[in-house]
Amino acid sequence: MTAATALLITRDEVLLEDVLRLTAAAGVDLDVAHESAAALRGWASAPVVLVGADQLSVVSAQHPVRREQVHVVTGTTAPDDLFRAALAIGAENVVELPAAETWLVELLTDVADGGARRATTIGVVGGSGGAGATTFAAALALTAALDTGHVLLIDADPLGGGIDRVAGFEDLDGIRWDSLASTTGRFSSRSLREALPQRDGLAVLTWASGSHCRTEAVAVREVLSAAQRGCDLVVVDLARYPDPMTIEVLSRCDHVVLVAGLTVSAVAAASRVAAYLQDSARDMHLVTRGRAAGLGAADVSRALGIPLVAAMANQRRLVESVDLGLGPVQARRGPLARAAIAVLDRVGQTLPRVA
Repeated sequence: MTAATALLITRDEVLLEDVLRLTAAAGVDLDVAHESAAALRGWASAPVVLVGADQLSVVSAQHPVRREQVHVVTGTTAPDDLFRAALAIGAENVVELPAAETWLVELLTDVADGGARRATTIGVVGGSGGAGATTFAAALALTAALDTGHVLLIDADPLGGGIDRVAGFEDLDGIRWDSLASTTGRFSSRSLREALPQRDGLAVLTWASGSHCRTEAVAVREVLSAAQRGCDLVVVDLARYPDPMTIEVLSRCDHVVLVAGLTVSAVAAASRVAAYLQDSARDMHLVTRGRAAGLGAADVSRALGIPLVAAMANQRRLVESVDLGLGPVQARRGPLARAAIAVLDRVGQTLPRVA
């Protein structure tokens, strides 16, 4: 069984033909088990397990270990007792064909993408206006993309200047939030990644120019879920204020980086941001920016109660580089790249160190 092989447990030849057609459309191999012994051999290793309704009671009698990505599949409308039986084996849902064919193809496509894994997700928040959080989020994603593989940078601040401009992706073709804002249903991770502006391993999701479109929470949730299934790392530029979109994303971040200045007013503002972040974020890290003006980076860390990861100096010619569409990272020896590498190292996305 390969990494892109789904396991189907069934004796129903009609159901088998339907699922074979769908796996072929998704580009996934299918391992078929007609009896319980063969089913249990592949149960733990398959990235996704599809249990035919005809074999559900047989599988349940074997008491297989609980695992993610188990789905019961039926070719007819599911009776109520099928849902109860599906819960008994820890199945996530009951898939009714042909109504759910599109959903199942997208799920299987994610298997082909390696979607059994879940990307580390890092949120970046500014402690005050002008702290440079958007620039640092772009630098973090650009630096990670050099070595990590598939990285997605998400702009979750609708009133910001547009992270595509900061990263140097403004002129690249691809969809923006306005194309996804009111979408419902499950996104395919491969389709999402291929539709976005991208270059050198980094894809960017940002806002279209002009008036802000309202983004439904379900769309944000599904976009982030698809990103986590189909990427190696997700970086989100978050707004400083706890609006519904920010709260939705924060609940799904593994780490949150607070970027704070070193002035008294900047730290006072950062303390208020940190207060609401600590109610929602799992693992917080601090990056300071600028030259010490009465407060050192260690002082700010103690005042905010957040571990310091990097004290970042101002980067020369940064504004010029961004305005020219070159992005904020031109070399790994610059302050932004060094701070980004320190954060990635802290969260387990280790990159080669710079001297």
